[in-house]
Amino acid sequence: DLMNAAWGGISEADEISMCLSEERQTVRNILGRKAFTVSVGTADQAAACDYVGVVSGNNEPDKFAKAGFTAIKSENVNAPLIAELNMALECKVASYDEASHILIGEVVNISVDESVLDDEGNIDAKKLDPMIYESPGRKYYRLGECVGNAYSDGHKLERL
Repeated sequence: DLMNAAWGGISEADEISMCLSEERQTVRNILGRKAFTVSVGTADQAAACDYVGVVSGNNEPDKFAKAGFTAIKSENVNAPLIAELNMALECKVASYDEASHILIGEVVNISVDESVLDDEGNIDAKKLDPMIYESPGRKYYRLGECVGNAYSDGHKLERL
């Protein structure tokens, strides 16, 4: 099973958290398997990624095929990877709070296709081409241009 999740993020160096309601088929599968993967949706796969979010696995048992995705067995967790998406976090369930719907996962591996790496073996955001969800307008956007250097540009203000 697979779904499109909008509410989540990195919460620690090796941990992610997402807000997921337990009535979703995917969440029941995650809790049963005690594992999940989170793939980065890409701009060229926007329609397929959206499809897996708008169609319930409760009603459509073959969402993978209809989305044009291929499931690959993860070697690290009991959950599938998506062959057509170039990056995924492979996670074990650390906890799930039924009251807040917060799922916390321990990241045990990051799967990355070599096609999205730079010459030094780091993920190149332009090559990955992740889509970004903008909630108020319910739109997907492509990553834009570089606007600064992290942990560097801010030091210019120290000298003022």
